[in-house]
Amino acid sequence: MTAILLTVAAAFALAPAADASPPTPSAEAVDLSAPGPFSVAYTDLTVSAAGRTYSARVWYPGTTAGANAPVAAGTHPGLAFGHGFFQAITQYESLLEHYASWGVITVVPKSQGGLFPSHSAFADDLNAGLSWLTAQNTASGSPFASRVDTSRYALSGHSMGGGAALLAASRNPAVKSVTTLAAAETTPSAITASTALGMPVQYVGGSADSIAGVAGNQQKMYDAKPSGTQLRVITGGFHCGFEDSSGFGCDSGTISRAAQQKLTRAVTTSWLLYTLGVDTSLYDQVWGSTAQNLAGVVYSAKP
Repeated sequence: MTAILLTVAAAFALAPAADASPPTPSAEAVDLSAPGPFSVAYTDLTVSAAGRTYSARVWYPGTTAGANAPVAAGTHPGLAFGHGFFQAITQYESLLEHYASWGVITVVPKSQGGLFPSHSAFADDLNAGLSWLTAQNTASGSPFASRVDTSRYALSGHSMGGGAALLAASRNPAVKSVTTLAAAETTPSAITASTALGMPVQYVGGSADSIAGVAGNQQKMYDAKPSGTQLRVITGGFHCGFEDSSGFGCDSGTISRAAQQKLTRAVTTSWLLYTLGVDTSLYDQVWGSTAQNLAGVVYSAKP
């Protein structure tokens, strides 16, 4: 597990409350923008669960890197990630591979990719991905059998997918954490959904986003969310800077894509590992002075 590089004693601790007293910080902060200890594997398959069926790719920690490699020993947290409007899931490959390198099994639906997606159906697809992981954990012959920590589930997504992740979280009591990238308002409302979310939720945005700007989207979601939440705004960050490349209709910012993605990896990976209870020593990088003073990211929080 991630305990190879992280604090062994904390590796399987239960997720703390957002306002819990901070544990003693590590002598040196772990660089969570760098790859984790696991080889990165993936598989393309059909997810069928909870009345939903769709094509997906799953990135996961493997014994070796590459397609269809065996899943690494131990049990691993599960994450469902939603793509942005009219975006291929490969646009997020570097980030999803990064999560897998830190031990997170990530299901990424290819559904709702057309010009007229249903945000509500996309939310249900994300939850179906987590239900599928639960079923696979006990399915004889599944490569994921006995490899999923079903007590540690999270949701994430970019733009439309971020809004859908918030809708999904409002419908799924199994979800323990949410992190979103440039989350966009959806129908039904992701802002309204945020008001009822009890799990920790992180909203990450870019100050130069001209597509789903912070003021009209993530700020309103953050304001609506009760305590146990934070808003992290990357200075000069842009909407398409959360993706691996830009296409037609994309915006630009005053920060490079590489710099934006490095900051994104750092703040979201620390959030996931801490709020899912994988490494409780990461308090300072999530809620403490290290988080509050991270260069290039404006920090707002309701612990």
